[in-house]
Parts: sequence; structure tokens; C-alpha cells
Amino acid sequence: MTGSLTRFNIVSLVLGFAFLYLPIVLLVVFSFNESRLVTVWGGFSTRWYGELFRNQQMLDAAWVTVRIGFVSATVATVFGTLAAVALVRFHRFPGRMLFTGMVYAPLVMPEVITGLSLLLLFVSLDMDRGFWTIIIAHVTLTMCFVTVVVQSRLLTFDRSLEEAALDLGATPLRAFVFVTLPLIAPAVAAGWMLAFTLSLDDFVISFFTSGPSSVTLPLYIYGSLRRGITPEIHALSTIVFLVTVLLVLALQLATRAPRED
Repeated sequence: MTGSLTRFNIVSLVLGFAFLYLPIVLLVVFSFNESRLVTVWGGFSTRWYGELFRNQQMLDAAWVTVRIGFVSATVATVFGTLAAVALVRFHRFPGRMLFTGMVYAPLVMPEVITGLSLLLLFVSLDMDRGFWTIIIAHVTLTMCFVTVVVQSRLLTFDRSLEEAALDLGATPLRAFVFVTLPLIAPAVAAGWMLAFTLSLDDFVISFFTSGPSSVTLPLYIYGSLRRGITPEIHALSTIVFLVTVLLVLALQLATRAPRED
């Protein structure tokens, strides 16, 4: 019976990983396809990577996406960390229930509703849709995820370390900056990484809040797919996948280093 359960678990695990990662493996393989037909293997070639780096429109869209992701993730990390501190350290303050609901609302609200509501807001304020409107929208979307990650770390944080710094004469701000923040830094970094990834991946909210001068990579890919899939899309997706894997590995090494010391 135990052997059967073990074999069942192994088969289930293999099928699960195959379902998740086999499409990505196929995408990477066909990014080195010589043929223009994306489903017909025509031999190994790096031709489409060269075509990708000569496609100025795609490179511009990628640069806009990276800039938006970096700025929005940084702002969301600052606000999300402060929100997590407020929720964990201050159990009673006027409007706490409303504040909590507003912080966590984007977690459960459909993105199309968020995008449409932000579009109506920007139109009512007569704001030109572009780079900064997308950043505001992405901060609204990702801040709640940062709050959840940092809050989970603060709930298990040893307050005695911070109290010891206060007893030694540190101000609350210095105790937070020099004691609390370094200890929760892995959670803050994980929140930033999550916010950055969500910003890179977002399509729906960017669709509602973008303008002609701020086309992100998901929007560009969507427009390209309407004209047909090209091998350049495979090459671009492969690069994005590899960069994401490297960032995750770097984050893992960064979070493990303090424990090993």
C-alpha cells in the first residue's frame, strides 16, 4: 500500500511539473528554430535573437516595462512596508477597519474593475494616460502583496531586539532603521521582487491606463499576436524567463546568506 502511494505521488508530481514547465521548455526550444513557422522545426539557429535585438519597437516596449516595474515596485515596497508596520504595531487607531479593507481590496478585486476604475479616475482628473498613470495603477495593484509578505515577517519578529535598542537610547526611528529593517530585509526584498514581477506581467490594468507613448511589453506582444505569432516572441519570452529565474536565484542567495553567517 505504501509503495503504491509512493508511486502515485511520484507520477502525480511528474505530471504536475510537466503540465507547468513543458510549455516553457517547448517555447525555449523553438526560440532556436531556423524556420519562420513557429510549430515546424527547421534546424538550430540563433537568428531570431538577432532579429529581436534589431526590433527597435520591441526594445522600446521592454525598456518602458522595466522602468515601470522598477519604479512601481520600489514605491509599492515603501508604502507596503509602512502599511504592514501600521497593521502589526498599531492594533487600534481610528479607521483601522477601513484602512485594512482598502489595503487588501486589490487582492480579491478583479483587475478589469481596478483598471476601469483607475481609468475613470484619470479621465475625471484630466490626466494624460502614460508612464506615470501606469505606475500609479501598478502601485495600487502590487502594494497589497508587499504588505502581506512583510506583515507575515513582522508577526514573527522578536520585539525584544527593538526594545533593547530603545533602552540603549535609540529613537524609535533609529531602532526601526538599524534593527528592525535589516532583520526583515529578506521579506522586504521578496515583496519587491513579487511587485516587480507582477508589474512586468500585468496586461489588463496597463491596457486601461496606458497611452500611445507608453506601450508596455505585454501590450506590444498582444498587438503582435493579433498579426500572428513570430519566432521573435519566442526569443523574447525565453530571455524574460531566464532573467526571472536569475532574479529568483539571486533572491534565494540573498535571503540565505545571513542565516549561514
